[in-house]
Amino acid sequence: MKKAYLLLALHLICFTHTSFTQTTDKIVSQIVSEVHVNSQLEILAHELLDVIGPRLVGTPQMQQAHDWALAQYSNWGIAAKNEQWGQWKGWERGITHIDLVSPRIQTLKGTQLAWSPSTGRKGITAELMVLPTVADSAEFNKWLPGVKGKLVMISMKEATGRPDYNWEEFATPESYDRMKKNREVQENEWSKNMQLIGHNRWSLPLALEKAGAMGIVSSYWSKGFGANKIFGANTEKIPFIDLELEDYTMLYRLVENGNRPKIKILAESKELGAVPTFNTIAEIKGSEKSDEYVILSAHFDSWDGGTGATDNGTGTLVMMETMRILKKLYPNPKRTILVGHWGSEEQGLNGSRAYVEDHPEIVGKVQAVFNQDNGTGRVVKISGGGFANSYDYIPRWLSAVPEEITQHIETTFPGMPAGGGSDNASFIAAGAPAFGLSSLNWSYWNYTWHTNRDTYDKIVFDDLKNNVILTAILTYMASEDPEMASREKRILPVNPKTGEQTIWPEQRSPERKGGL
Repeated sequence: MKKAYLLLALHLICFTHTSFTQTTDKIVSQIVSEVHVNSQLEILAHELLDVIGPRLVGTPQMQQAHDWALAQYSNWGIAAKNEQWGQWKGWERGITHIDLVSPRIQTLKGTQLAWSPSTGRKGITAELMVLPTVADSAEFNKWLPGVKGKLVMISMKEATGRPDYNWEEFATPESYDRMKKNREVQENEWSKNMQLIGHNRWSLPLALEKAGAMGIVSSYWSKGFGANKIFGANTEKIPFIDLELEDYTMLYRLVENGNRPKIKILAESKELGAVPTFNTIAEIKGSEKSDEYVILSAHFDSWDGGTGATDNGTGTLVMMETMRILKKLYPNPKRTILVGHWGSEEQGLNGSRAYVEDHPEIVGKVQAVFNQDNGTGRVVKISGGGFANSYDYIPRWLSAVPEEITQHIETTFPGMPAGGGSDNASFIAAGAPAFGLSSLNWSYWNYTWHTNRDTYDKIVFDDLKNNVILTAILTYMASEDPEMASREKRILPVNPKTGEQTIWPEQRSPERKGGL
């Protein structure tokens, strides 16, 4: 009798495994087909990036994006909501136009920084001046009253507008080495002078504003042709603009050579008071373990120098397309599948930190979080995030992914917990298994990360399709897994710099009243 029961049990196990394998093969095949035959990525990208544009927290465009996402999910039959987690300083960008008006006429390439005060419709026209070389802060303070009525250039004049890779390809070794040595000397001298001035990049604009400057002009070069980092202003009443390197260094040379250049700045914007901030959350309800969760994660906000295409439009598109496909092909998942489009990631993971803080009942039942946030490239790295047994379940989930995708992916187990950088860190700090899907570089750091060049044309849709297939299959496998993913943490190594034991990142509260 016992032998008969054992044979029956083995038969049921084999049948169940075979049945699951057949179902998985069918789902995987359908996912691959849907991605290649019926992709909605380009349509979504156009609507999000070309029509809505950048999504700076606190702007009407951010709210427009949240409402657009709700409409998309509704069209796909997916329940979704905008969940308020705080407030932010409301601001709307207007027209920026910057012109050299003396000693000649030229339209310049630049923009006002986020949250910059407006010049008004008439704009302002003033002479430019650069920071002095000083012996100490007393000498700087003696110089300071001279900024009244002037526009002050606060960034170093870069020695070259060519990125290093361009020098390496074309310059002689001697010329390249000479450029690097000269640049290093210049950067050291600039840094030393800034210390003597007695201000940092945050306090200096405020000191200049207080002294009567009419505006601040900077240039934060991103080490690539035509690319500048575009962040936020911290002045209270005067405009703060960033010029592309080519124009900034031209103006700097005019000042240095006594040509007394003047520029006109038209930088319109509106301050909108305190506005609500949201996360967009969508859900496909689980059929068997509805109180356990697989979460797709991508921040929705962006800086607004470009349109936020690769940071993090591409991550957003991947997660939305994944949800669309899963709803169509896998409408009754075992576990509940959530997607979080987080607000204000760029100012400190605020949206995801708020969600983790506000929903411990969900975070405590997370099977896995899959987060994507570093550009348009295909995923090439997945780390175990510091979870001791991640080597067991992540490879099991990856086993269903087609080899043409997994052959490019390097896995690291158990890995280290993310302490910041992107929204998976918010969940890891709370002990939830969260994994960053790290993508191929595609010159992300120099050319599109927080720059004026982060636009639709930089998207590589073949790589996004690759990532949708990967994410959809990982989500399916994590949802169907009979076991709950282990949360056991690895023993973290000793920090070689401090000699102290590395500790697991601590959960942090979000900023819920930004800029107010």
